[in-house]
Amino acid sequence: MLLLWVSVVAVPALAAPDPGAGGQRRGAARVWPVAPNVVLVVSDSFDGRLTFYPGSQVVKLPFINFMKAHGTSFLNAYTNSPICCPSRAAMWSGLFTHLTESWNNFKGLDPNYTTWMDIMEKHGYRTQKFGKLDYTSGHHSISNRVEAWTRDVAFLLRQEGRPMVNLIPKKTKVRVMEKDWKNTDRAVNWLRKEASNYTQPFVLYLGLNLPHPYPSPSSGENFGSSTFHTSLYWLKKVSYDAIKIPKWSPLSEMHPVDYYSSYTKNCTGKFTEKEIKNIRAFYYAMCAETDAMLDIAGAPLLQNLSGYSLLPLSSEMYKFKNLHPPWILSEFHGCNVNASTYMLRTNQWKYIAYSDGTSVLPQLFDLSSDPDELTNIATQFPEVTYSLDRKLRSIINYPKVSASVHQYNKEQFIRWKQSIGQNYSNVIANLRWHQDWLQEPRKYESAIDRWLKTPTNPKKI
Repeated sequence: MLLLWVSVVAVPALAAPDPGAGGQRRGAARVWPVAPNVVLVVSDSFDGRLTFYPGSQVVKLPFINFMKAHGTSFLNAYTNSPICCPSRAAMWSGLFTHLTESWNNFKGLDPNYTTWMDIMEKHGYRTQKFGKLDYTSGHHSISNRVEAWTRDVAFLLRQEGRPMVNLIPKKTKVRVMEKDWKNTDRAVNWLRKEASNYTQPFVLYLGLNLPHPYPSPSSGENFGSSTFHTSLYWLKKVSYDAIKIPKWSPLSEMHPVDYYSSYTKNCTGKFTEKEIKNIRAFYYAMCAETDAMLDIAGAPLLQNLSGYSLLPLSSEMYKFKNLHPPWILSEFHGCNVNASTYMLRTNQWKYIAYSDGTSVLPQLFDLSSDPDELTNIATQFPEVTYSLDRKLRSIINYPKVSASVHQYNKEQFIRWKQSIGQNYSNVIANLRWHQDWLQEPRKYESAIDRWLKTPTNPKKI
């Protein structure tokens, strides 16, 4: 699952004053009397729990802890869509995924789309961005695209290499993810040499790849990203004894969508306790490297955005006011689930609906007693399930959205198939899933043909 970790820092030279000053604006947020400078750092796949667990006992994150001590951290962190391009499209546009129609990593915003940074520039800000953006379309292979389009086909194919670790030979190497470090250097140099001379306020955006896993070329030509790569320098910052192995439901007891996701990510095989601990340790080491790279505005808010301002939440004077809806919406339409997925989170409950709402059974978790979400209690609490489903439908007509995604996937696949021509059978057999496909190629081609002939409505699992 992809998560975005966002840090907003007001530069001391033009630090934002008390949010209580100034005039009102939408959502009870205040207009700053002096426009602050904004530095926004976004990392990829950072576990938000590491930013608020006491002392980050499993890994040392001194810079994140410093920012937390001098700023605001949120105990509940959610993305509008747990996959790269759709989540970034939501952040840059301010709209839910079903409104941007960024269904997967290959259908993002139009390159000329007016983003929040364009609006800041229009209202007097100097802007600059470095690093990973990915809100238009990701740099993913044809294999990834076909996987996303064919997720409705009734077959199981592994799409990722088996998760693995890789320790680089040079023990003292600090700059493992060199691309991120170079972009960080560029951002710092821009702050020191250019931004310091501006008379206007500025916005700086820095997008990092870490701690997203690295590509796995050993898995074949169309490799995925399932390698956790670091050096001993960062691994020493991880407390191995503090690493916990999470509980996980047996494969036989999984919800069918969860099983599909586990299979396509190549996580259904047996992993020893040592393997799991090593993978988690390497991931935490990659988080530590991300942390080391870390050495609010008065533009009028648009009225058609999906979100609400979080600035009032950082002020004690707004502590007891309800300045945002009592729910969070997230949705997923990418390749690692075989049904469009919709999450509605309230204070106590997490409700997950799929597809058209009837062909795939929903899930309900009581987060107050089951924070790891291991026990689906949808059938035990039918009234809660019904109430949350009604609320979800009042926010988004998710059966209609699912049908739209289903139709989009078919249309894109048909266009691709026609572009391949007579070489189609050979090309599709050698995509990233080739090891599974070549065992029964006719079976899988037939499954795709049947899928193309089915009605638009999402298939039943």
